[in-house]
Amino acid sequence: MNAIRTTVLTAAVTGLTLASLATATAAAAPAPKFLSAGQLPAAGTPWTAEPVRKGLPEYGSVCTAGVVPASGSSYREFRTELDTTGRQTTTVAATTAKAKALVAKIDQRIAGCLDRLAEDGIIGEAFYHGRIDVEEGADVYNVDTSHPEIGSADAQLISVGRDGRTVTVLEIGHLGWTLSEELDPFRASTRTAVAKLY
Repeated sequence: MNAIRTTVLTAAVTGLTLASLATATAAAAPAPKFLSAGQLPAAGTPWTAEPVRKGLPEYGSVCTAGVVPASGSSYREFRTELDTTGRQTTTVAATTAKAKALVAKIDQRIAGCLDRLAEDGIIGEAFYHGRIDVEEGADVYNVDTSHPEIGSADAQLISVGRDGRTVTVLEIGHLGWTLSEELDPFRASTRTAVAKLY
């Protein structure tokens, strides 16, 4: 009987030790790194980077809002003095499979962006600019929109990249003009963003 109790106790202690090690390993896992202001495409005035914050911002982006979970996410806002804004949102999923699924959902959300905006009278064009070979890959999009009744126009570059179970979305928007000439610098920023995560 004592031998059985000793075996059970040893198994319980071993289980607790393994659980503690797993918890310590998870706690020690490094947080993903974010771009700095100087790693964004050059703008008319210098970029300013806000602190990295946990969760999601109060207002989601036009094409990607509603798909990224607040749990496991962090974001950094960027801005300039001339109507140019940026945001990097990074989500650490529970598994690689869930990270892959999140990328697919974000891609679908971007693909349906213009259809959703059309319900509010907004028209535009959307372009897929291909894949970047960095870590598990990144995809780049360009969405240009205008509101004929108001007379406003917006341009947005969006990229979605993944490193293991971590997904990062980089977005740059500008009021009133196209960002097509910023495509190559944006691709470079995207590559840096994904490579810099860990």
